[in-house]
Amino acid sequence: MTSKTLQRQLLGGLLGLAMLSLASGAQAGPRPFGKLDRPLAAVVQSGTTATQNVIIRVEAGQLSAVRDRLKAAGKIIDAEHGSINALSVRVSPSDLAGLVADPAIDSVSTNGPVSSFAAPGGSTSTAIDVLRSTLGLTSASPTGKGIGIAIVDSGIQPSSDFNGRIVAFYDWVNAGGKFATAYDDFGHGTHIAGLIGSSGALASQYAGVAPGARLIGLKVLDANGQGKTSDVISAITFATANKQLLGIDVINLSLGHPIYESAATDPLVQAVEAAVRAGIVVVTAAGNFGVNSSGKIGYAGITSPGNSPSAITVGAFDEQDTVSRADDLVAPYSSRGPTWYDAEAKPDLVAPGHHMVSNAYRLQTLYKNYPSFLVDTNHIKLSGTSMAAGVTTGAVAVLLEANRTANAYPAGPSLTPNAVKAILQYTAFRMHDAVGTEYDSLTQGAGALNAAGSIELARAINTSAPVGSWWLATGVTESTTIAGQNIVWGTNIVWGTNIVWGTAVYTNEPAWAQNIVWGTNIVWGTNIVWGTNIVWGTNIVWGTNIVWGTGLIGITDGTNIVWSTVSGTNIVWSTLNAANIVWGTIYADNIVWGTNIVWGTIILQ
Repeated sequence: MTSKTLQRQLLGGLLGLAMLSLASGAQAGPRPFGKLDRPLAAVVQSGTTATQNVIIRVEAGQLSAVRDRLKAAGKIIDAEHGSINALSVRVSPSDLAGLVADPAIDSVSTNGPVSSFAAPGGSTSTAIDVLRSTLGLTSASPTGKGIGIAIVDSGIQPSSDFNGRIVAFYDWVNAGGKFATAYDDFGHGTHIAGLIGSSGALASQYAGVAPGARLIGLKVLDANGQGKTSDVISAITFATANKQLLGIDVINLSLGHPIYESAATDPLVQAVEAAVRAGIVVVTAAGNFGVNSSGKIGYAGITSPGNSPSAITVGAFDEQDTVSRADDLVAPYSSRGPTWYDAEAKPDLVAPGHHMVSNAYRLQTLYKNYPSFLVDTNHIKLSGTSMAAGVTTGAVAVLLEANRTANAYPAGPSLTPNAVKAILQYTAFRMHDAVGTEYDSLTQGAGALNAAGSIELARAINTSAPVGSWWLATGVTESTTIAGQNIVWGTNIVWGTNIVWGTAVYTNEPAWAQNIVWGTNIVWGTNIVWGTNIVWGTNIVWGTNIVWGTGLIGITDGTNIVWSTVSGTNIVWSTLNAANIVWGTIYADNIVWGTNIVWGTIILQ
């Protein structure tokens, strides 16, 4: 595809979308398709008559009225999502104009497919016990006892590794979200559950990060690892509503879909934000779109809900089957930031995710379809940001246990989700590539997961300290020794599109409050460097407006990414196409992070 051909396609699409935006009263901003997301805008243009599964978000107090109008019109309502004022509905394309015109309706999003982010391990070498040791954990480390983790995935297959700790199981695939006997016909959820909390009863070398944690299975993916966005939202909403009843402290989301709209209107993101506001730590996978089929590294491949500001979004690194952290490398497939539409810095950190050995069962799809990657009759090796998110979820559990024990919980409050995220980022290790160059923060976030360091810092924090005061009850050493190597913490926090330096995490800042959306403006203490432009690593200056230079652009139809070379200059990375990924190494001489071009404006030369 030539540059001019791409220009004609973009401009043709732009004209059609401009007419759609005018008809819907859309305003300029991060939502170029008015009340519709990009896939539904494409549906309007296509002329199709096929039924569309959509998620409608409405104004506060209007949910019942909109529901009643839809029912009266004969529309089928599949689910109601009270926590985000939304309905999952089946409509015809001809209904979309009426939905857009309804002043009670805020946005209409496609109820698209979601999938897990894992692939067979790719190596048949004999795995060694590296997970707990590479995180700095020992037999004396916390086990996540008392911490409840909801795993929104394909299920959990019971075994002696989880004996007595699968405390609840609900199935949206085959039981309409009702209580059910735990099972997993695909295998991804079981693998994640093992990385989080396997006791090691079946093989001690494959024990999970938090072998004492309580597990709540919420099945939303089928035997092929596929599911619906609305079912994921329902599961998150259920976990949020039943936080106290089921004792849910953490939600794991090792799944997602391409970003179709701003995080502010994405219903899946908003379900995550509601869970975090309720005090639940939400860990998400960044996605596996960091490299194309020819091996070219790409940026802006983060998936939803990994673009949720308040979630802990995790990329993957390869620990090279060694305990040493010196040889760790970011996995090429790990999605890099920034996020589409909002230009948020993601991922938040990276964690072990490559060639991870964990639980499997002989009747599961992954077990049956990939026999060459079986490690033994109870374990399979998989790779992906899904695995990294599972490992991080376990790290959150042991961190929370350490802090609660130190604060005699519930006498002292538990850490908020924002504080947990800050601790993980602050104690992370900065990573370098194979030639010793530090990865930029759009690749590694704040750095590599350091579970032992996060436990040390969490233990030192007095959660009863007044807001604005120093809350370290004891001193901490800003380094962790793993495999004989003393590694200094990164000691920075990526806050939205800014980096916070200094000792922010040592003070009970307003930013750590439960009602604060991560990345919103906060007045920080005097010891923190805060600015509007941030240097990521050594190459990139981050501003509020973005111009891309020459490079490779990936164009997507919403599900599959089609690769094409674009050879032109001054092609602006626009919000017109929500899932474009810019391929190639980012250098300062071909990217302007400045103030001349407004984000979202299309300028083609």
